[in-house]
Amino acid sequence: MEKSVSDAIAYRRSTRVYKSIDIDTEKVKQCIQNAALAPNSSNLQLWEFYHVTDSDKLKAISKACFNQNAAKTANQMLVIVTRKDLWKQRAKANISFLEAAFGKTELTEKLQKRKQQAINYYKKIIPTIYWDFLGIFGFIKYVIFQIIGLFRPIYRQTRLSDMRIVAHKSAALAAENFMLGMAAIGYDTCPMEGSDTLMIKRILNLPFGAEINMVIGCGIRDDAGIYGPRFRVPFKDVYFKI
Repeated sequence: MEKSVSDAIAYRRSTRVYKSIDIDTEKVKQCIQNAALAPNSSNLQLWEFYHVTDSDKLKAISKACFNQNAAKTANQMLVIVTRKDLWKQRAKANISFLEAAFGKTELTEKLQKRKQQAINYYKKIIPTIYWDFLGIFGFIKYVIFQIIGLFRPIYRQTRLSDMRIVAHKSAALAAENFMLGMAAIGYDTCPMEGSDTLMIKRILNLPFGAEINMVIGCGIRDDAGIYGPRFRVPFKDVYFKI
């Protein structure tokens, strides 16, 4: 029986050592499908998920993760990759979806307006934000938008570094979906940032525009896999009611 959301959140811990027990590949795949349902910026879904089950690949990626226990003892791994370079392709996919979804029935004036606004967003706004060349145009847009922002609210994150952050934020939301899904069925995970990302890109044969968001070790926790009690700073130090 799956855990409730609250129980899964409470159960999830970063597991550093896993038992030598195989976990169900199909169940892990289902958790990855849940990851793909995560909220993401502009629904561009600038991510890819590499479900690693091959023993040789696991060893290679473990080495790239400095053979830390969470990688070395993992039964499977999930490598979450950002693909900011695919923004044009994903924008077109959204437009095709909107055309098909709204084209099934005769639209009211209100729905027709909503459809056109959505399509214009992907045809005009997204290219304005994402199009760049070596970071030059992103910086020019940043300066222009800062000036406009003196007079009215405006979106300001237009630099190359800003758009990378946007893609990685969305990927991190997907990672949390995945880890909570795994916790709900009694599987354990550990998100790892400590890795040689270039080496992992080579192992997975990823293109230049791809970036490693995180590597997640998966398995069943060993008794020694949780290194200590959970620590969080006092909630009153981070919660502000306005």
